[in-house]
Amino acid sequence: MGKVTLVTGGSRSGKSTFAEDILKEEDEVLYIATAIVTDDEMKERIDRHRESRNHKWTTYEGFKDLHIAVKENNKPYILLDCVTVMMTNLLFNREENLEEDISRETLDLIYKNIENEFKMLLDEVKKGNSNLIMVTNEVGMGLVPEYKLGRIFRDFAGWINQFLAKNSEEVYLVTCGIPLKIK
Repeated sequence: MGKVTLVTGGSRSGKSTFAEDILKEEDEVLYIATAIVTDDEMKERIDRHRESRNHKWTTYEGFKDLHIAVKENNKPYILLDCVTVMMTNLLFNREENLEEDISRETLDLIYKNIENEFKMLLDEVKKGNSNLIMVTNEVGMGLVPEYKLGRIFRDFAGWINQFLAKNSEEVYLVTCGIPLKIK
């Protein structure tokens, strides 16, 4: 059974660099990039990330049904960057308008569907011998967002991070480029 590691931290904390450094000596890595191009600046960021990554690694770009990508690629190491971006893409890849009046029941269903995407990924990893490292953004240290959509995002990201931490063997908090093992 493979090991699951969660790496969390604030924006530009060094969490992605830390996660990549863990695997720098490995060639058989499936790198799951969850960002999507939304504008020219984001395209430049994605292109820079592609260029800086180990060119021996296999890259999969997507944010849904990642358990299928893991099964089809069958690599001993998997690096998912980033959980929060994946969750955001899943959150907005829906018909419901989250800025309008939406019921608690609908929000609960949306959250359960997002959590299920991560559960299927973890189940697939734990079936095999792959080691999964997931990078996420820490959202629990800020103020309560002023707007409803911000609060929905914060709640979902916080709950997903808790779910993943509970299901990980190791959890690291990275700040100022310094990793601290917290589990």
